[in-house]
Amino acid sequence: MTDISHIQAFLLCETPDAWVQAAVKDLRIILIDHATNEMKAAQSAMTLISKNPHKLDILNKMSRLAREELLHFEQVLKILKNRKIAYQSIKASPYALTMVRHARKGQQESLVDTLIIGAIIEARSCERFHKLAPHLDEELSKFYLSLLKSEARHYQDYLALAEQYSSEPIATRVDAFLQLEQAAILGPDPLLRFHSGVPV
Repeated sequence: MTDISHIQAFLLCETPDAWVQAAVKDLRIILIDHATNEMKAAQSAMTLISKNPHKLDILNKMSRLAREELLHFEQVLKILKNRKIAYQSIKASPYALTMVRHARKGQQESLVDTLIIGAIIEARSCERFHKLAPHLDEELSKFYLSLLKSEARHYQDYLALAEQYSSEPIATRVDAFLQLEQAAILGPDPLLRFHSGVPV
């Protein structure tokens, strides 16, 4: 199993057991939302590419990331099909928006904050795959564990790019977003989604 101790140390909290229990009971929603998240992750990477055409490192890393996220999207769609679960549009969790609404507006500042938020989302995804895997059937457990390595690399890529393009140390901004993320993960949440808070 991939060691994710560096990600667990990065995040301010672990996924609550109450979320895991709810997720295991409603894998249909978790899988549909997981597929949607993979598609959104690819779209976010492509947006970074289109907005930063002269930053070769962003183009290279985000191009690879987008391809991997689309592959994961296709893999989840296959799992849904095999389990006779119809993929559909569902209401999004406010998780990402909780952080995005606090991003700065200046071009460089916005880029740095977007990259930090991307790192945090990838880190949480990795942590949730790791947390869920022991509670799932063999097929799904194996699939989620197979995603750990790429999700961990995505987190590292986003964070490294944020450090590279920031004109000052990013620790303060990272901590601010991590605190917002922690509140979203530990707070009550009426929606059960892959990145939602404690079910109510």
